[in-house]
Amino acid sequence: MILKGSQRGGARRLAAHLLNTKDNEHVEIHEIRGFIADTLREALDEAHAVSKGTRCRQFLFSVSLNPPETENVPVSVFEDAIDRIESKTGLKGQPRAIVFHEKDGRRYAHAVWSRIDPENMKAINLPYFKNRLHELSKSLFLEHGWKLPRGMIDRARRNPLNFTREEWHQAKRRREERCRSVGQHRTRKRPLSVLWSVRASISHAATGADLLRWTGAVRSILSPGVPASGKRCYRPALVRRMRCPQSMM
Repeated sequence: MILKGSQRGGARRLAAHLLNTKDNEHVEIHEIRGFIADTLREALDEAHAVSKGTRCRQFLFSVSLNPPETENVPVSVFEDAIDRIESKTGLKGQPRAIVFHEKDGRRYAHAVWSRIDPENMKAINLPYFKNRLHELSKSLFLEHGWKLPRGMIDRARRNPLNFTREEWHQAKRRREERCRSVGQHRTRKRPLSVLWSVRASISHAATGADLLRWTGAVRSILSPGVPASGKRCYRPALVRRMRCPQSMM
């Protein structure tokens, strides 16, 4: 069973990922323990609220448990592995949530702990948690008679192109965020392109009436709620920055 862990914040983003039914055929909230809330979103929000009493930003510890593709692993094995993760990382008794995902006939699990000790209001330190998860993962393979991956036998033989489902979802979310940010950037640049076209039109304006019309167009772009025409028309600073010929003013 491959174990991947990370310290993180972003409670609502993690809850949305764990409850994602778009990329998973079935989502089951198996356990919520140690929280006042009884839903996953509220439980992780509760962990975030408790962390406000500390300086800790990565107040959650999230672990994905991915069994071998050819094995049908019962729930009891997942629960035993999660309990052993608690013992090895020093999170015994901390509030936690367990979520099961199913896709393409395979079941895998996610476990999330709050790192904040509510009695001392300090974050529990997790030294060398990656090495400890690696050791536990290897033990689970040997105990259940599963075939060890080559990279677990010898790390030098690990395939650098392999990545877990959790890492794939993370890369997918970053790509979507990048696409959204690019779209917003293009939307912000659009008024500037319109203003450059207005500048070109102003430079070719022949009469004062044309200039007045384009001045109103600039005003409507900068302040959409303000009418472009009116009895009082001031020369905006933007037109001066466009270096219009003074003879046209």
